[in-house]
Amino acid sequence: MKTLKTGTLVVLTSFIAFACSSSAQRSEIEEGYDAISVTLFTLEETTEETHVTGTGLLSSINDVKYAFKIGGVIDRIFVEEGQSFPKGKLIAQLLLTEIDAGHLQAQLAVDKASRDYQRVQNLFADSVATLEQLQNSKTVLELSEQQLSTVAFNKKYACIYADKPGFVVKKMANEGEVIAGGAPVLACSENGNDSWELKIGLSDKEWAKVSMGNKAKVRLEAFPDSWWEGEVFRKSGAADMGTGSFQVELKLENLTESPAIGMFGKAIIQTGLQQKSKLIPYEALIEADGKKAFVFVPMGTNRVKKQPVLIESFADKGVSISEGLEGVSEIVLGNSAFLNEFSTIQFIKQQP
Repeated sequence: MKTLKTGTLVVLTSFIAFACSSSAQRSEIEEGYDAISVTLFTLEETTEETHVTGTGLLSSINDVKYAFKIGGVIDRIFVEEGQSFPKGKLIAQLLLTEIDAGHLQAQLAVDKASRDYQRVQNLFADSVATLEQLQNSKTVLELSEQQLSTVAFNKKYACIYADKPGFVVKKMANEGEVIAGGAPVLACSENGNDSWELKIGLSDKEWAKVSMGNKAKVRLEAFPDSWWEGEVFRKSGAADMGTGSFQVELKLENLTESPAIGMFGKAIIQTGLQQKSKLIPYEALIEADGKKAFVFVPMGTNRVKKQPVLIESFADKGVSISEGLEGVSEIVLGNSAFLNEFSTIQFIKQQP
């Protein structure tokens, strides 16, 4: 009986030892299986010129809104939207019936005042009329002449002539409409390759980096293979109430194409400011959204941390990071898509 108990105890002890050994081996296997292999990238700080990138719509610097000086009925509009016209062309006119009648009345008033003045002069020479009567008749003549001059001036501006060559951007009135004096009839733009501008919206920080006279590179989406020189010539002093952005206007130089107002464009402004940043590979970025993104940085020997960063610019060699990596010397380069802050990492090698 004692021998049986001893044998049973040996078997139980062996089984427990085997179970513990198998559990230890399984734990080691699972631990090795859970560890994610990563490559660390060593960061280097670089100093480079700050560039500001923005997008906007193309417009003309020399926009003109043509209008009649006086009100009336629009008789003819001789141009259509998108149509070009030379300098001096008659592009619109009012119905002249009422205006001609007013001009004729003023002319008749001048003729009558002139006859009256001549009559009073003769009477004054014969000592029949007084000096006061002569002076009053002269004043009436001068007033009527000034009235005729005013009517003639207004009649001249009842017709709109182009003072510069250009094209019609928008018709703001039509023939037969009654229009008030000074109300725009045609919105036009001046022709010429040096009359184009790109209006872009920037954030407050970007706006502060831009100065008047900064050079820029501009590309229009309609002509993706061409870049043109530009220059900052105007900065808005207030944010746009609709978008909250700050407007910067770039004058385009030597535009070789024939664009249209409203085309979408992109500008890269050279600010001339130097900024320290850290260049990282594209594959190190995760959850990029505009200028914001995340990277993983090592914590201790087998953990990682999700670190928010701010993108400064994109280049062929990688992404320039302006904020978020202060005091960080290495970031995770490989297997970022499979990591979270609870992952166990396995260091492979250091990339120089």
